[in-house]
Amino acid sequence: MNLSRIDLNLLVYLDVLLREKNVTRAAEQLGITQPALSNGLRRLRDLFNDPLLVRTSEGMTPTERALELQPRVRDILASVEQAVLPVADFNVGDSARVFRIMASDYAESCLLIPLAQQLRTEAPNITLDVLTPSDVTFQDLEQGKIDMALNRFDRLPQSFHQATVWRDGFSCLMSADNANRDSFDMDAFLSASHVWVSKTGMGVGRGMNQRDSQRLGWVDEALAEFGHERQIRFFTRHYQVAAMLARHPDLIATLPTQMANLYKTDPTLVARKPPFMIIPIELKLAWSPLLQHDPGHIWLRRRIVDLGQEILDRG
Repeated sequence: MNLSRIDLNLLVYLDVLLREKNVTRAAEQLGITQPALSNGLRRLRDLFNDPLLVRTSEGMTPTERALELQPRVRDILASVEQAVLPVADFNVGDSARVFRIMASDYAESCLLIPLAQQLRTEAPNITLDVLTPSDVTFQDLEQGKIDMALNRFDRLPQSFHQATVWRDGFSCLMSADNANRDSFDMDAFLSASHVWVSKTGMGVGRGMNQRDSQRLGWVDEALAEFGHERQIRFFTRHYQVAAMLARHPDLIATLPTQMANLYKTDPTLVARKPPFMIIPIELKLAWSPLLQHDPGHIWLRRRIVDLGQEILDRG
């Protein structure tokens, strides 16, 4: 292929088309007319000798070649954007930047609160704007509208960058008045009533059914391996609410250990090791390739990962 034939704008068009899968919406986002984008798509098809997007009953569907190209095109555009951006130092002490972070209730409570406390002296003019998983989409993150996401992810788009903050086990949080606090075994676990808590994915959640162990998540999938199921009496998407409910003498909340550790000094609560094996979860940090080389973003990413290790070391 003759490189002189490649118009960089065509790669920009392809990037947006593969994201939107709709010519009209893509043209609006690019600020060009629909005929101009249709012409661009024709040139792209000629350039790659592939239809790239095909009309189906579900709309414009990318071909296998298009899906193969998508992360490569994203990386190329990110590199070009970085090359033409002016180089600027990031002065932590003087910066008044706003960082928008999507975080689960778990990540916000265990990691972002101590981060905010440290930033009050280290970077007093920086603002953290924390959004919930239901507030944003992967597209928001990919486009750099959100600086980063802190969560446990089942999957991430190939173009995203990621780092593991920590691996976390589970603890059973219960009232100090729970009758089984000193003899906590499988029988005690199964005879108790439980609080279910989880909300890890992005997007609007759905109602729960306690008979569906596949959708209930880590704890119930692990319990099903032993042929058991627990009696769930309360479903919540907020870890703090689960911990508050655990103060009831007959309720148990099985939470990630870092979450349970927040209540170590609370005399009304005790934490116990689960009486069966639960696979640890990974808290991950994810961000767009558009922000990979941003000095301020690099600083915050490193600060978060370092803080995660400090918290683990403290136990």
